[in-house]
Order: sequence, then structure tokens, then C-alpha cells
Amino acid sequence: MMSYRLTMSAALALSLGAAAPLYAADRDPPADSKSVADSNHSKVVNPFFAPSPLPYQFPPFDKIHNEDYRPAFEKGMADQRAEIEAIANNPKPATFDNTIVAMERGGQLLSRVSRVFFSQSGTNTNDEMQKIQAEMAPKLSAHNDLIVLNGKLFARVEAVYEKRDTLGLDAESKRLVERYHTDFVRAGAKLSDADKTRLKAINAEMASLSTKFSQNLLKETNASAIVVDKPEQLKGLADDAIAASSEAAKKRNLEGKYVIPLMNTTGQPSLASLEDRALRQRIMQASLDRASHGGEFDNRAVVASVVRLRAERAALLGYPNHAAYVLEDETAGSVEAVNKLLAQLAPPAVANAQAEAADIQTVIDKEGGKFKVSAADWAYYTEKVRKQKFDLDAEQLRPYFEMNNVLENGVFFAAHKLYGLSFKERKDLPVYLPDIRVFEVFEENGDPLALFIVDYYARSNKRGGAWANAYVAQSGLFGTKPVIANHLNIPKPPDGEPTLMTYDEVNTAFHEFGHALHGMFSKVKYPRFAGTSVPRDFVEYPSQVNEMWVAWPEILKNYAKHYKTGEPLPQALLDKVKASEKFNQGFATTEYLGAALLDQAWHQITAKQAPDADGVLAFEAAALKKAGVDFAPVPPRYRTTYFSHIMGGYSAGYYAYIWSEVLDADSVEWFKAHGGLTRENGDHFRKTLLSRGGSEDAMVLFKDFSGGEPYVQPLLERRGLIAPKE
Repeated sequence: MMSYRLTMSAALALSLGAAAPLYAADRDPPADSKSVADSNHSKVVNPFFAPSPLPYQFPPFDKIHNEDYRPAFEKGMADQRAEIEAIANNPKPATFDNTIVAMERGGQLLSRVSRVFFSQSGTNTNDEMQKIQAEMAPKLSAHNDLIVLNGKLFARVEAVYEKRDTLGLDAESKRLVERYHTDFVRAGAKLSDADKTRLKAINAEMASLSTKFSQNLLKETNASAIVVDKPEQLKGLADDAIAASSEAAKKRNLEGKYVIPLMNTTGQPSLASLEDRALRQRIMQASLDRASHGGEFDNRAVVASVVRLRAERAALLGYPNHAAYVLEDETAGSVEAVNKLLAQLAPPAVANAQAEAADIQTVIDKEGGKFKVSAADWAYYTEKVRKQKFDLDAEQLRPYFEMNNVLENGVFFAAHKLYGLSFKERKDLPVYLPDIRVFEVFEENGDPLALFIVDYYARSNKRGGAWANAYVAQSGLFGTKPVIANHLNIPKPPDGEPTLMTYDEVNTAFHEFGHALHGMFSKVKYPRFAGTSVPRDFVEYPSQVNEMWVAWPEILKNYAKHYKTGEPLPQALLDKVKASEKFNQGFATTEYLGAALLDQAWHQITAKQAPDADGVLAFEAAALKKAGVDFAPVPPRYRTTYFSHIMGGYSAGYYAYIWSEVLDADSVEWFKAHGGLTRENGDHFRKTLLSRGGSEDAMVLFKDFSGGEPYVQPLLERRGLIAPKE
């Protein structure tokens, strides 16, 4: 998953759906702080007030404190307001340079602090940061609206837009003009004053609600961790998982007990191996109930309010619903196109899931189980079916996937073979936690390309899932090189124990590095187009393509080695993995589609149709039934109250993963047809697509790479939803 991207100069990006900036307060100087003279007294040097002096403008994490954020945000917004006023009130006629480029150059302090704050609030938050975020979100929304709803400023943007064809602009500059104009219009620049006032109020309220949702979810997920009293209840769990649950209990002052923390998705990793059915049911129920069973962290009222406000905003802007508003600006283009794709996939996916459930039920019945398969049973019995059909136990794979091997000899090795990249660890740069690693990335000729931050371990103050973000974006305008981070949520083993990954976690590492490559290879002039600044239903595509190298023979044999013996993954075991690739795809597709269809259902209604808090779960159930995916043993990957994607940048956009996978499956076939893992293929993908960011229409870039239109056949075959063509 790609998360938190500044898609244009600071406030404009933030007002249009990226993370909102916050601002902060003065602090007493610590005894060891660096200070400068200011009149007759000293002040602490705020690390955000100037670009970082470190290589690549790497954030000085060792000098950043909670107390730095407020003054940085306050000054950043004040500076940008002054910049915007100067542009809007410029007595000279509007030109590309004095209006569009001037906005691209503006807001640099705000951008610096925003990137760090929102990255850290996702990966390393604390009570004070959460207070800052909750307190300032509506004020920052108002700041953003002051820019995009500034009539004088928009008049200048429109003046440049209307004469764009006569200005002699290069293609990227012309696209920048068009993009700014579109962004302003979509943000409400053409509304009446009365409607602008209402829009500002909506935006402020939604900013607060979005923050409340994410903070509720983090606290609820931590509070919902399962406490286990007796070690025999953990029968089936791997020894390292049991040790990790014991460590988790100790951290909660529950000595002698065991704690199984919840991950972000509905399904939980421990369900695949725990033999105790009652415990599996406890875990699944706790996961399904998150933020929807009353108490201070309940998100039902938040969801109801956000959905209503989004629908009202869409109507103000002239759209029938929020989904229509969002999808107009994506490669899908319309609600109808998305509904058609999801409807095409749902029936075969559910049919496959029902067939898989029948196989599971057969195993349950043979074992004398007197129950019907439920969501709590699926993962556990799926592993039994897998063993029967393919003689494959997923736990057999983990000893071959030691984390450092996966990263350096798998992820990095693939990038070296395909793109000529090399990596050198930088232990001289400050990091925000001891587990964080930083690598400098070099071109084949030795030229420096980027810095790459690796943050793979789960923490109680880290949000769930996996994502990539840019601390510094590439820009020809500013001469900056990228600083990109990848975040996973792998349980950390006890000290001294190796970190052994599941096959899914390995796949996720390759996926997120695909986002990192998209950011590192960016070669554009304007920050607005850097890296992953592309439509949401295109941003997952390059990262999904990078997953193809997980099991590519030359790559796999380089990293899949037993952590004790160094022996390579046995060919027989690999053959079993390949044979089982389409196994359980009915489940995987159905749980995904359940979430994607829920997202569309919530965002294809009007404000009057939005339920109140008490009706949220009933609406969810009705939507799943209407879409034909209400199959109880396979609940949605995310239920509404913990569906953090749709509270962020993926509202009406969670379909993007499957939409992007259509492009991905097609591209994988292209790579295979052109020789697979070759520098020529890598250079072509980089030149035609990865380096272009948002500087060209996304589907034009796809066609430049692939040579044609995408088609859905490879995806359906990959997921086993249709038989391969002969």
C-alpha cells in the first residue's frame, strides 16, 4: 500500500486529500540543545526552519521533538499565506512563472514538517502527537481552504490555463497548468461564496473526524489484544510466535500470561495455526468487533458523519455522490466502470470460495467436528487442505525467509539485476528508533540516487498494514533526491532470535519496494508530479509488478536459504509453492471484493441516504448481501469501522488494488514475453513509466511501456477465476 504523498506544493496537496498539516508551540530549550542569538535572548533552533543539512536533506530525527511541530507548522502556514497573498495580489499579469511555478516553489517549510509529522504519526506516534493532530486538523483544513478557495488566486490560475496553448510550454509544464486548474476546480474554486463557506465547514469537520477515526482504531486495536492464560492454549503456534506473545504480555505487566496482538486486517496470522477453536473464535470475534461495540473507541458515529459529509460535499461540487467525484479523476473514469469490474469478478470469486469451503468442511467432518466452517476456522483448515492437496505446510517456508536475507539478497538483488542498483548501509545517519535501517542507493555507474529507510517491525504505536512514503521527494526544480521509507508490521522476535517471515510478508516486502522504486526513479521537474503522484488506481500497479520477482528462480535461490544451515529452499518445496499459487484464491478475492464493494456502497449514496450511527452495521450487511458477497465464512478484509483506507486517500478508491492488478497481470506477461529479468526490460520499464511520475496521463504511460491496451484475461487466469486459454 502506498500512503501519505504530497502530490503538489504543500497546502494544495493537503487540501485535496493528502495528509493534512498540523502546527505546533514553543518549548523551553533543553540543556543540550543548540541555540542561536536572537536580539538579546536565545531561542532553540527548530530543525524544520531550514532544510536539513544532512545528506539528501535526510530528516534530523535526533534533533526533532514533539515541541518542534507547532512552531514549524505555525511558521510554515504563515509563510505560505504570505506567499499566496503575494501571488494573488501581484499587479503584473498572470504568467506561468509568477503564478504556477511560484506556487510550486511555495510552502517549503510546511512541506518539510508535514512529511515528517505525518510519517511519524503513522509509524511512531505518541500521546502528544495525537493531541496535536486532533487539535490542529480543522485549523489546517481552514488554512488549505484559504488557498484553494482564494478567488484572486484562482483567477490568475485560470488566466494562465486559458492561454496555455500559446505560452510555448514544454509538455510537463503545460500539464502542470492543467493539473492546477483541475485541482482548484475540484476543490471548489468556482462555488458561490455561500457554498464556499459551507464547504470550509465540511472540510474542517471531516479533518477532525478522520483524525478521530485513526486514533480510535489504533487504541481499540491495542485494547482488543487477546490475553491467554495457559501455554497449552497456544498449541500449534510456532515457538518464536509463543515467545513473542510472552514478551508482549510482559510489556503489559502480565507476567506469566501471553498476549496475541491484533493486526489491521480482519484475518489474523495466528488463526492459521492455533488448534484451540475457542481461542480462534475469541480472536476472530475481537477482530470483527473492533470499534463497533460501544465504548470510547467506537467508530460508528464517526463513519456515519464522514459518509454524510462526503456526500454533501460532492453535491455542493456538482456530483451525484462522493464516488462520482473521486472516480472522475482516476484512470477508471466513472462509477459505472468500477461497478462493472467488481460485478464481473464477484460471482466467480464467491463460487470459488464456496467450493473451497466445501473442501474445508470435508476435512472438519472427517475429523469428527460437529460444526460448520466459520471465519474463525478458515485459515486453520485451509492449511490442512493445503497439506492434503499439495503436501505443503506454510510453516515449512519460514526458516528460509530470514528478514535480512529477504531484504538484501532478495529485494535489493532483484533491483540490482533489473536496474543495476547497488545499496550501502548508512549507519551515520540518525534514526527515530534503533531498529530502523538506512541504505544509500547508487546507480550502476556509481552515481547516488536516493536514501531508503527500512522500518519492518510492528509496534503498539504504529498503525497496521504496510506502506511507503517519501520524506523527501525528487524534484528538478529544487534539485532534491528522494528519501523513501518502507513500513511493514512483522512481529519482532525476542532478542537474539532471527526474524523469520511468512511467504505473504516476503511478498509484501517486494510490493512496498515497488513503491520505493517508483519514488526513487522519479525524474520530473515539478514536485507536483514526483514519484507516486499518480491516480490512486494506478499507484499500486508498479508495486504489484515488483511482486513478480518474489518467486523468480534467479532471485529466489539467492535469498531463500535456511537461516541455520544456509541450505537453499528445496526444489520440491518450491514446486509445491508454485503448484498451490491459485489455491485459496476464491477466499482471497472474495474478502478483498467485500471491502472494495463496501467502499463503493458507502460512497455511492446521497447525504439523505446515509444511515445514523446505529444503522452503520445494518447498512454494511445489506450492501454485502446486495453485491452477492455476504458469505459468512469469508468476511470482508476490512469491516467499516476499522477500514482505515477509506478514511484516508482511498475513499471510493479501494477498488484500485484490483484495477491496478489488471495492469500488473498484463505487464507480468509482457516481461515474460520479452525475456524476464533483464536490464533491457528494467531500463524500458524505468524510462517509459517509473521515472515519469504524474507528468503524463497514467494510461498513456502504461501504453508507452506495454505497447497496447490492458486486458483482464491474465488477471482472471492468475486468480483461477477462469481456466487459462489453450
